[in-house]
Amino acid sequence: MTTLFISDLHLEAARPEIALQFQEFMTAEAVSADALYILGDLFESWVGDDDPNAHYGAVKKSIRQLVDHNVPVFFMHGNRDFMIGDVFASETGVTLLPDPYLVEIHGTRVLLSHGDAMCTDDVKYQAVRQMTRNTDWQKMMLEKPLAERQAIAAQARAASMAHGNSISNDIGDVSQAAVEDAFRGHGVSTMLHGHTHRPAVHSVDVDGRKTTRIVLGDWFEQGSTVRWDDNGPLLVALER
Repeated sequence: MTTLFISDLHLEAARPEIALQFQEFMTAEAVSADALYILGDLFESWVGDDDPNAHYGAVKKSIRQLVDHNVPVFFMHGNRDFMIGDVFASETGVTLLPDPYLVEIHGTRVLLSHGDAMCTDDVKYQAVRQMTRNTDWQKMMLEKPLAERQAIAAQARAASMAHGNSISNDIGDVSQAAVEDAFRGHGVSTMLHGHTHRPAVHSVDVDGRKTTRIVLGDWFEQGSTVRWDDNGPLLVALER
């Protein structure tokens, strides 16, 4: 049996082809998996569990059907859908995970993360991240009318895109120091994350110890998943 990992689909109505590929993935591959881990940014934005967005409703239904098929689904917040809460979890049946999260996969202890917390060279982004993960800030946002939250989210997405275009690739990527600290702090030799949209398998030397960092890709041009079975992890591009 295989455990599956995905992240960074950025689902929204403007990109229906991604939703179609996701639904195919859920019914053709995930349905026979041991478990599915979604490591953040499943959605392009999320302004609250009370959003009646029909496109998002169809995605939630796909997840619920997989859970009802006895495939456990675990969800970790990303930088676009960090407002997902308990109502979403109840509707879909997912288990919400903290970031980072330690799990044993086929006998290997693995550190899971969305990945953005390790982009420490991007000081401006980290300041925004700290603010938006604050529970008081989120409570304040959820008290606003839905239309106002949607407008704020649209402005934030535009600002995020402009910021991303203004910085170098190195600054937007995870920092080597943060990666090494994560390996040391959690005592693992394998890490799996998304966020950077740079799928790859990296060998990292940490204090003379060989470690592996696996990075999931986004789903803009093609899908991306890690299939992990008794033979180990395999990073796979899913053609559209």
